[in-house]
Amino acid sequence: MPRESGNVKLKAARQHAGYASQQALADALARAGVELGEADAEVSIRQVRRWESATPPWPHAVHQRLLEHTLGMSVEQLGFTPPWGGQSERQAAPVRSGAAAHPIVLPLPPPAPTTTTQPAALAVDYAAVTRAHRRLYWRVQPPLIRSAAAEHARFGAQLLSEVGGMPRRALAAALAESLLLVGRIEFFDLRQPVEADAKFVEALQAAGAADDQLLGAAILGHSAFVPGWAGDRDGAAERLRAARAYARRADSVPASFTTWLYAVEAECETRCGKHREALRVIGQAEDTLAGGDETPLPEWFDWFSPVRLASFKGNTQLKAGHLPQARQTLLQVLENLPEEHRKQRTVVLGDLAAVAVAEGDPEAACARAVEALDQLSITWYATGMDRIREVRRALEKWGDRECVTQLDDRLYEWRTTLIALQR
Repeated sequence: MPRESGNVKLKAARQHAGYASQQALADALARAGVELGEADAEVSIRQVRRWESATPPWPHAVHQRLLEHTLGMSVEQLGFTPPWGGQSERQAAPVRSGAAAHPIVLPLPPPAPTTTTQPAALAVDYAAVTRAHRRLYWRVQPPLIRSAAAEHARFGAQLLSEVGGMPRRALAAALAESLLLVGRIEFFDLRQPVEADAKFVEALQAAGAADDQLLGAAILGHSAFVPGWAGDRDGAAERLRAARAYARRADSVPASFTTWLYAVEAECETRCGKHREALRVIGQAEDTLAGGDETPLPEWFDWFSPVRLASFKGNTQLKAGHLPQARQTLLQVLENLPEEHRKQRTVVLGDLAAVAVAEGDPEAACARAVEALDQLSITWYATGMDRIREVRRALEKWGDRECVTQLDDRLYEWRTTLIALQR
């Protein structure tokens, strides 16, 4: 497969912001011109094509303003090199609603130099640390592993300019994995969607430098959670379409990966209130998994399994009001979930508590919620705590019951309260 070339930073930022084609970006820039009082500034698809080429020209000042306003990143971060050389100190322009959610604070370095200063083994060593962080994620408190992985990513971005050829691509792939891990922690563990969205853009840029289509699809799939959880169905669908386009260009796509994309779509549909559609998509996911192939999974694809798919299904059944089915599905998930998957266990316990609330059984709901809090005391997971808070709000009409006041004592004890405030 030919290596993807051109200005991959601009292309990645364009696709991440929801502009699937160069024409779509040109149209968005024209609208931005009207918003900024630059209605006479014309941007054609030919101009966008030149910007996405391997040698993009430095944009005119008015075009710089339009690009930064639309994509929320500085022109240097979008892959343009000033004609005077080096990087300017300008910060990204303020972001309008609907654009990239947060400016990128760590731009990737310029293309690799013609002479390298580091041995090829550097990429191997860097990737070994990335793998270690990926394993530690399941056992270490989120702020600690996030700090280590973020610093590792910063280090990797600096090293890219010192390695060339295939080792540079391997280093870029490991960097993309690190940035994806940071984004996942910020979104799921710490509930910082703006920061996570920015990391997903950086990760996609690094995956472009590595020309790793499947990793790019994984990053775009994760980025769909950001608009999906915010109720932006169109935004989530756009990113999922991009993820599937990347996956189609990969050398091979494991059935589990395709199944995961269906699961992401179902989760976003559920968050947007489209429960029937979500259940239909989960059916597609189950069919895909049942007819799976023997294609090996990438080492980094460690966040999904048939048990995780069932967990998605149980939550969707709950939200759709199919309570007996939801309880049965979630109990089976709880039985089959590996012991070390404590974070997911808190989510499943929270969903079981929500089933009990919907069935009018506050005692059972509080018992499940306390089980979840026991897990959270070992490893914090903001997504799990969100489930418990939803359950407590639903228990309000039973607020004078002893089981509910005991739950409050656990929910608002010193340690839990301080951790929640700090996150």
